[in-house]
Amino acid sequence: MNSINRRSVLLAGLGVAGAGALAACSGGTSATPDLVNPSGSSVAVTEQRRKGTGRTQNVTLTAAPAMLDLGGGVMAKSWAFSGRAPGKDIRLSVGDTLAAELSNQLPNRTTTSIHWHGIAMRNDMDGVPPVTQQAVRAGANFTYRFIADAPGTYFFHPHVGVQLDRGLYAPLIVEDSKEPLSYDEEWVVVLDDWVDGVTGTPDEVLAELRQGMGGMGMSDGSGTSSSGHESHDMGDMQGMDMGEDSPSPSTSATSGGMSMKFMLMGAESELLGGDAGDVKYPYHLVNGRVPADPDVYRGKPGRRVRLRIINAGGDTAYRVALGGHELTITHTDGFPVAHEQVDALLIGMGERYDVLVTLGDGVFPLVALAEGKDAAGMALVRTGSGSAPRATVRPKELNGRILTASRLRAADDVRLPSKKVDRVHRVELTGAMDKYNWAINGKSFAMDDPAANPLTIEEGQRVRLDFVNTTQMWHPMHLHGHTYQLGIGGPRKDTAIVLPKKKLSVIFDADNPGQWMLHCHNAYHGEVGMMALVAYQA
Repeated sequence: MNSINRRSVLLAGLGVAGAGALAACSGGTSATPDLVNPSGSSVAVTEQRRKGTGRTQNVTLTAAPAMLDLGGGVMAKSWAFSGRAPGKDIRLSVGDTLAAELSNQLPNRTTTSIHWHGIAMRNDMDGVPPVTQQAVRAGANFTYRFIADAPGTYFFHPHVGVQLDRGLYAPLIVEDSKEPLSYDEEWVVVLDDWVDGVTGTPDEVLAELRQGMGGMGMSDGSGTSSSGHESHDMGDMQGMDMGEDSPSPSTSATSGGMSMKFMLMGAESELLGGDAGDVKYPYHLVNGRVPADPDVYRGKPGRRVRLRIINAGGDTAYRVALGGHELTITHTDGFPVAHEQVDALLIGMGERYDVLVTLGDGVFPLVALAEGKDAAGMALVRTGSGSAPRATVRPKELNGRILTASRLRAADDVRLPSKKVDRVHRVELTGAMDKYNWAINGKSFAMDDPAANPLTIEEGQRVRLDFVNTTQMWHPMHLHGHTYQLGIGGPRKDTAIVLPKKKLSVIFDADNPGQWMLHCHNAYHGEVGMMALVAYQA
C-alpha cells in the first residue's frame, strides 16, 4: 500500500480489472515468469476443489461520500459503503459463493478495491491493486466472486492507500451449518479509531507522519532507523486522492514549521511493549457510535450471547471488557481455540475474537480501551432497568485477567499436523518514527514493482515465517489468503501482534497458490512500505 497517490498515477486510465487483464499489472508477468499468476490455472484448479453449496448470494456495495452520524451530535464527512459505517454485514453459510459488485462512486477520480480480510479465497479476488487486480476507477464497477469455505468472523475493507482509515468497512460472517457452539443470540462488535471528516483526513495524517520526528526536529528516543533506508517521497503528489471537500493540513500546532496536528506523543503500553501508536484520534467508536451516545444491545438476563469482535482501526489496539461479566474466548480470526475464561482481551488492528457471555441483569458497559492512548470507545448492554454509566467508565475487568493470543491453543480439529518445515523466511520488521520508514527486511515495498523481492514458496510446502521485530514499536502482521499457526499448537490466525524487539514464528501450509500480501495492519506503517509479497513459484 505504498501510496494512494502513487497508485492513482500508476493505474490512471487502466480501467477495471478482469481476470484476463491481470498479466499487465501483476507479478505474474513476462518479467517474472516463475511466479504463479493470480488468475492462472493452478488458482482455478484450487478453486474447483473448494466444497461449495451451489448457492450464490448477490450483493452490491456502493463506495461513495457520506455524511455519517457518529452520535452525540458528532457528524463526519467521510466515505462509506451505502451511506453507513460500519457497512451492513454480509452473512453466508459455509460453501456459499459470494458475488459482490463494487460500485465506485468516490470523488476526484479516486480508485478503490475490496480486500476480504481473513478469507482464504482465489487469488484474483483478493482485492490488492496492482498485484491481483487493477484498481477500480471512479464511476466503474467490479464484481468479486468466490467460495467462502471456512466459517468464522471476517470483515472487508479497501486495499488502496489509507482508505482503510475512512468508513469503508463492514463485517463478513461465514456461518457454520454444523455450529458446535451453544448460544442464544449474536452481537457483532466493530471497533474503530476515527479521524476522517472530524479533525482531518487519513491522507493528511499520512502526510504529517511521513515528515517523521526527525523532520520535526525531534526524536522518539529510538535512534535512527535500523534499516537505514528512506521511504518513498510522494510529497509532490499529495492531495490527488483526498476527498473533494477535504480541508488542507493544519499548521496550527507546529514544530519548526511542520504540522503536529495528528502525531501522538507519549502513548505507552506495557501490554504492547512500549510505544502504543502514532496517531491522535478524536474519537474511538463501537459500531460507529461515540461513547457519549453509544450503541445499545438489548437482551434478557441469563441469555448466552456470542460476541464477534472486530478491530477495524487504523492505528489502535483495544483492551476490551464487559463490565460485570466474564468472557469465554472461543475463536480468534475465525478459527476455534481451546476455551479460555478471561476478564478482558487485547485485540490489534485486523484481529477478530469470538467470545461467549452469559448476560446479567442491569445495564453494563462494553468498553474498548484504546491501549496506551488514554481514550476509549463504549457500547451498552441493557437487560433490565437502571441508568447508563458515564462515557468515561472504566470497569474493573479491564485490569483483571487479560488475554493475549500467545496464551491460546488451537482447537484439536484445526491444529496443524506435525510436519517437517520445507521453507523458512526471516521477516525482519525495520524502521523507526524519526524517519517514518517502516519496512520489511530493510526494503520499503515498491508498488510499481511488487514482485521485485518476493518471499517465494511452493505449493504443498510447510512454510515457517520468523517475524523478527527490530523496531521500538509493535506491529500486527497480516498474511493474505492463508491462516498460520503461532508456534507449535498455538492458535490459527491471519493477523498477529509482534512485540518490539521480539521474535514470533508462525507456520502454515502452502495450499492456496497465487501472490499474497504480507504486511503490517497499521494502515500507515503498511502504506509507507512495511509490506512484502509471498509468492508461489510456478
